[in-house]
Amino acid sequence: MELDFRFFYTLTLMLLSGVSAGIAFRRLYRLIRLGKNENLFSEIPKRIGIFSKVVLGQSKLFKDFGPGLQHAIIFWGFIIITIGTLEMIIEGFVHDFTFAFLGPVYDYTVFIQDFLHPLVLAAVLYGLGRRLIFQPKRLPAEWAKKKEAVFVLILTGTLMFANVMSFGGFVLGEHVLGHAHWRPFSRMIADMLAAFGMTSEQGISLGYFFWGVHLLTVFSFGAYIPRSKHLHIIAAGPNVFFTRTKHRGTFAPINFADETQTVYGVSKITQFTWKDILDTYSCTQCGRCNEYCPTATTGKPLKPMYLIEDIKHHLFDVGDKLIADSNAETEAMVSEKTGLSEETIWACTTCRACVEACPVMIEHVDKIVDLRRNLVLMEGKMPAELQVTMKNWETQSNPWGMSPDVRDEWAKGLDIPRLSEKPDAEYLFYVGCAGSFNDRNKKISTSFVKILKKAGIDFAILGKEELCNGETARRAGNEYLAKTMIDANIAVLQKYNVKKVLTTCPHCFNTLKNEYPDFGFKASEVLHHTDFIDRLIKENKIVALEGSGKDKIKVAFHDSCYLGRYNDIYEEPRSALRAFGGDVIELPRNKQKGLCCGAGGARMWMEETIGKRINVER
Repeated sequence: MELDFRFFYTLTLMLLSGVSAGIAFRRLYRLIRLGKNENLFSEIPKRIGIFSKVVLGQSKLFKDFGPGLQHAIIFWGFIIITIGTLEMIIEGFVHDFTFAFLGPVYDYTVFIQDFLHPLVLAAVLYGLGRRLIFQPKRLPAEWAKKKEAVFVLILTGTLMFANVMSFGGFVLGEHVLGHAHWRPFSRMIADMLAAFGMTSEQGISLGYFFWGVHLLTVFSFGAYIPRSKHLHIIAAGPNVFFTRTKHRGTFAPINFADETQTVYGVSKITQFTWKDILDTYSCTQCGRCNEYCPTATTGKPLKPMYLIEDIKHHLFDVGDKLIADSNAETEAMVSEKTGLSEETIWACTTCRACVEACPVMIEHVDKIVDLRRNLVLMEGKMPAELQVTMKNWETQSNPWGMSPDVRDEWAKGLDIPRLSEKPDAEYLFYVGCAGSFNDRNKKISTSFVKILKKAGIDFAILGKEELCNGETARRAGNEYLAKTMIDANIAVLQKYNVKKVLTTCPHCFNTLKNEYPDFGFKASEVLHHTDFIDRLIKENKIVALEGSGKDKIKVAFHDSCYLGRYNDIYEEPRSALRAFGGDVIELPRNKQKGLCCGAGGARMWMEETIGKRINVER
């Protein structure tokens, strides 16, 4: 009778959970299929490496050690404890079944499992404390105390408690599942039960009672997860594996030659790719992206976590309608109904702090740029002041609208050769718009030229032939204008067969290095001046002036987003500063966590009227 009960109990739970989960996962799969195709099945070894580091190694979560350790214990605990769960499920059909035939492998697995039960239980209690008592600032109270989040933690705690009591009972009754010799913690529980007068037979009954609680909890999890905010438990691993392996400093170009493409950017949910939709499934609602986002922390409408959640909620709102009829009319993505306002989309500085912080590698910035592309290219919508800047780029190839004839006025008296005069120069110093027209940046251009001359570097500039590289227009959503500028600039670079490029602007550096290859130009070397100066120092081509190293000057170094987060250049500028007597003082937010200056993503050319100014906060 007992055998029949276990068999039918396990079978019933498995069928109910399987059918329920199957219905939910079928819907999720069909919703993902609404997205556009995108081939992300290449570079498998690289993807395995990313998955191993981020998912198995929990590398991103450990940047916040306490919560990271808590999550890692629960994650690794579940992986190892699931082996025991599988054993318990099979035991429902084949009584007294164990994996003991695996020998020492099984023994050590059981030993680790036994220690993980109380550790995971402790991690759950820590999580409940953070949710209910010590809420992190990054998570709004109404999110921290969400019943759903608390319920899942309680469910996880119930699962661990059931395991502790089940194996304690089995060890007391010397049941085969107890595997007593390798369960020291369970032996301690068994001894406590015996001290309270429990017999071996009662221990086995207790073990099977909590065995039933364990299976009920596990199969309830299976049915509940695909319908809950904890969908990320299933989606996060695949999302990390299928992350876009292109360099983080670029976006997918639009093929304007494709006459079948009638819509540019994203205006409807079906214009996102399947990977963009998978991103929304994977959000853990941890708030890390909001914590480091310069717009969220200064009172702007853009909060990256809400952006992803708003897209997901819209998908779930209209998804069934689109599954039934793929041509059905739905609300535009940027609208009051979806919660995504134009102010939200234009607030982004494209600094990628959100992407860097996200533990499941959601790509927020790509989605924002796609939404901007549609607003600009399809609807002609953009902030009024940005329209002036766009016109300046179109007519003068610089955002200030200054005449190209004065582009190299800063170089007067410096005796700098132009490529037209010296086409075989080893390096092109690509000055950029700021270095050519902005008074403060012209001083940087002048100083860098003096260093190059002192080091004997063979270089030249383009002078009046230099054009804006199109970087900011791309991030402002005007891909067509950007491509026009990029193509014109590439024509000049190819005319002189440029192979090596030096820049002082992080944005010029990132675009020439990482984006231009998508448009047909790939230099053998593109270097930022901080990196190049550090190299010159190490090669003894330039040396500190006598005494400069003795009188240290305190320097607070700001990590440019496009130099640091986009291109991992952190140590070279600091090394160069120290070599010349700089006492580098680290800001509270530095390197990967550096705070944006607020000018990226074309924000430099738009007014900042909502909340605190980002540059003031910085």
